[in-house]
Amino acid sequence: MTSLLASAATAVYLLAFGYQVLQLRKQINIPTLTLQLVTALAIVLHSQAVADFLFSSEGLDLSLLKIFALISLIINVVVFCSGLKKPIHSLNLLLFPISALSITAALVSSSTKSAVMLAPSMQLHVLLSILAYSLLAIAALQAALMGYQNWQLKHKHQDVLMRTMPALETMEKLLFKLIWVGEILLTLSLITGFYVYDDFFAQQLIHKVAFSIVAWAVYAVLLFGRHLYGWRGRRAINWTWVGFSGILLGYIGSKVVIELVLN
Repeated sequence: MTSLLASAATAVYLLAFGYQVLQLRKQINIPTLTLQLVTALAIVLHSQAVADFLFSSEGLDLSLLKIFALISLIINVVVFCSGLKKPIHSLNLLLFPISALSITAALVSSSTKSAVMLAPSMQLHVLLSILAYSLLAIAALQAALMGYQNWQLKHKHQDVLMRTMPALETMEKLLFKLIWVGEILLTLSLITGFYVYDDFFAQQLIHKVAFSIVAWAVYAVLLFGRHLYGWRGRRAINWTWVGFSGILLGYIGSKVVIELVLN
């Protein structure tokens, strides 16, 4: 059943991606309702596959690639809900192939970490961490699209993708909303982490904590600069990606070293 659900979710994501690219190449406006219905179907299948990936009779499987599939699911849900009010479906051109890849990788890979039974406090910490990383990953994607949009405007270009994007000001407002929520969740994740872990060195978590704190500080400076000095444009994009680099090095880098290299 897991294989069937994962394959179906992957197929729907790729079909939706291909359909969106085809419509863009024909310079046809994408029917929003059709795209929303297809995306909703992909998300339902994706969620069922992720549930099968993570939950077993032995406990919770928190292997790296399984978590990737969960993070891509959360990102798609957030973008889908936001897209009901704002025309941000251009993000799907990045999300759909990434989601298909994450599901396939989780399906074909073996677990790199033993399933565990977690206490409620640890479950809360894991949930907050994954939500924070997901929101900040969306912010990084949003910043990448803003960078492309800004480059197009400076060079007085307007390709097909540009015509699907909201105004740059709208994109920027959404970026900072994502960063605000992500920063709050990251703060709660760090607080709960200090509560649930006794020894960061013994549990091989010191690098993750250090890079997460660096990322938190970078986002804090960005939000402070936005509030006091009105930072925007290229500076906001660069700081967003510097902060997200800390997240990548702290969480993904640590899991790669612990699960794939050391094991």
